[in-house]
Formats: sequence, structure tokens, C-alpha cells
Amino acid sequence: MNNKTCPVCQHELAPGLTQWHFLCKECHYEKADLEPVINSGDAHTLIDEAARENGLRALRVKNFNSLLSRIKSCTKTGGSLLEVGCAHGWFLDVAKDDFDAQGIEPDQAVFNLVSQRHPTVRCGFFPDVLQEHERFDVIVFNDVIEHIPAIESIVKQCHQHLNPGGLLVLNLPSSNGVFYKLSRVLTRLSMPGSFERLWQKGLPSPHLHYFNPQNLGELIARNGFEQQDQGELPTLALDGLYKRISYTGDQGLLTRAFIYSAVALALPILKILPSDIIYSISKRKN
Repeated sequence: MNNKTCPVCQHELAPGLTQWHFLCKECHYEKADLEPVINSGDAHTLIDEAARENGLRALRVKNFNSLLSRIKSCTKTGGSLLEVGCAHGWFLDVAKDDFDAQGIEPDQAVFNLVSQRHPTVRCGFFPDVLQEHERFDVIVFNDVIEHIPAIESIVKQCHQHLNPGGLLVLNLPSSNGVFYKLSRVLTRLSMPGSFERLWQKGLPSPHLHYFNPQNLGELIARNGFEQQDQGELPTLALDGLYKRISYTGDQGLLTRAFIYSAVALALPILKILPSDIIYSISKRKN
């Protein structure tokens, strides 16, 4: 990634907290010069996909049900829905009763698994695997848009592949989140581990962008969309928490138990602090 121009306000990006991190001082958009290696020969040696699925499923499914409810409040059910980067198909599972749900998954290994349950999933990248004439009523990116290098071009492509009045749904990390802000403080104190983890540095598909609700809304508006709904989704939940802690590191049993207890006690406080996950539902302008 060599482009150092902000996709939101077009200002030049300034150096950030690390050699690979950049930020916009005007709108506070953040960007990373990290290289995706999906489908490279050793990509899946960098991550235990089964452990990842085990650690994330409970919270993701809960959030997907909440997000689906918000989508249904913004449009009639029964239309066509495309999820870009559908991974294990969890969102397709919750959406299939209300929409004609299809998916795209670029990771060949993950596609081989999800296509067994969802034969409408295509392997490849958006919008390359679509026919030029294909249109949908809803296009959804769950924890995906932040991984895509040419993000402004992708938003424009969504506009082209949506029916008039169709919805663009983005579910992604927030730079306003309490854990992200804490990681920035720790990085300034020469402890960059959590910052690198949140950007997924060293994984096959690292984060390349971080938005807050304001600059995300500006990006969407300048590319032909009108925001209908925006909000937060929980970053952590007690259900599945221990599995998630076990997946995210190689800590010993006592360390995992301590982290679980500390987070469980902090959950009531975390619920009133800014979440690290935001969503946006926007309507395509004609």
C-alpha cells in the first residue's frame, strides 16, 4: 500500500505510532501499511482456524442476530442479500430465513468448508466474482471492509451492485473503542503488543483501516449513500469468553483464569464505555 492520501477527506496522511501506521490529522482516519497474504502457501500456518472459530463464534452470532434485526427495521425482508467475506457462514445462517442470502469468500480453505453448508457462496474477491449486471437489495461486510486495501473503490462498487434504495451494511472495529485507545497509550509507552494484535499484524489478513463513527459516515456519504442507522455492538460477552481468551494467546491455565475473571468483573463497566465494534446501515442514493 503506497497511497498515503486519506480516503475520507483526501488530506495527506501523517506518520503514526509505528513505521507501518499512518493517520489523518483532519478527520482522524487511521491506516496501516501491512501486507495481506490470503491464499499464500504458508498463510494458514499463521493462524489456527479451528481455535479461532471456537473462540469467536458465540459473540459473533449474538452480534449478527442484533445486526439482522437492525437491517430488517430498515428494509423489507425477502430480498436478495450478499455478504462479502462470509467466512464460516454464521451471518448467512441467521439471515437465510429472512433474505435470499448469498456469500463471497476469498480464502480458499475457508470457502471449502463453508460451501458445504452454503452452496450459494462463491470463492473469490468482491466485485470480481460478480457479473456486471448483478444487483442486490442488501450488501453486508462483517469484519471485512477494514481488511480491503482500495476501500473507497469498494464502496463505489457496492453502489453499482445495489438496487435503487438498497442497503450497505458495515460492521467493523472502531478507533473510538476503549481497548483500541488503551492500546495506543501502551504503544506510546513502548508496549506495542496489544496495538499490533488489534491491527492483526502478522496474520494472513491484517487490518488496513480504522474508522470512527464520524469519518466512516463521511466516507459513506461522499460515495452515494445516506446513512439510516448507526450504533455499537458488544466487544466482549461472558458466553464464549474463556474460549476466546484461550484462542488469542499461549497463556497458561492460571493466566487464562485470571484474565477471564478480570474481564468478567469488568463487563458491567465496559458496557457503558465506547465499544470497539460499530455498525452502519446506509441506503443507496439513486
